[in-house]
Amino acid sequence: MNYFLLAETEFFRRINEAGDCNMETAYTAFATQVIELCSGNVDTNRTIIALAYIEIELQHHPVRNFPEEKREVASYISKALSFVRKMQKFLAAPQVPPLIPIRTSSENTTEKSATLLQWTGNAIDLVELIYGINEMGCINNGNMPLKQLAPLLYKIFGVESKDCYRFYIDIKRRKNESRTYFLDRMQEKLNEKMQRDEELERMRR
Repeated sequence: MNYFLLAETEFFRRINEAGDCNMETAYTAFATQVIELCSGNVDTNRTIIALAYIEIELQHHPVRNFPEEKREVASYISKALSFVRKMQKFLAAPQVPPLIPIRTSSENTTEKSATLLQWTGNAIDLVELIYGINEMGCINNGNMPLKQLAPLLYKIFGVESKDCYRFYIDIKRRKNESRTYFLDRMQEKLNEKMQRDEELERMRR
């Protein structure tokens, strides 16, 4: 990925030359490229680096040295900087789409029969698990964004449509020292199972 592609746009050429011709068109094209970079690039980490670079370039652009008749250029630089920062916040926020609904029409009989798993726990527990898997980075070496990973896991577990991000907000609002109730119970139960297995092994000796 070219980390400097945003600095190679027509918009940057115009602001560096303090030009004032078609700034609106150049700015719109720049904003469009930022949107495409954020929404179409699977490697979120590289996108973040590219945005960080362009943020610094905009933040430290010598706009204060422009003559008064070029102040319109300075206003477009401020707009571009604000937009880049908004998109950075967008990438930083968990972008989890709604859970994929299980279709029930007779035309989907084959697809339904192929579904081997059905999540029978609480929806909020599944959300906690999905976020935990994502934070561990153990799927595709951590290169799959949450907004792509979540729908795949939802479909595997055959979960009907839920407001997933609302559940995540509920998890964050928990007041206990540990807010990961489901993952904590999972850890506890797995350790208990291993202890039982070890006791059985000792009894068989």
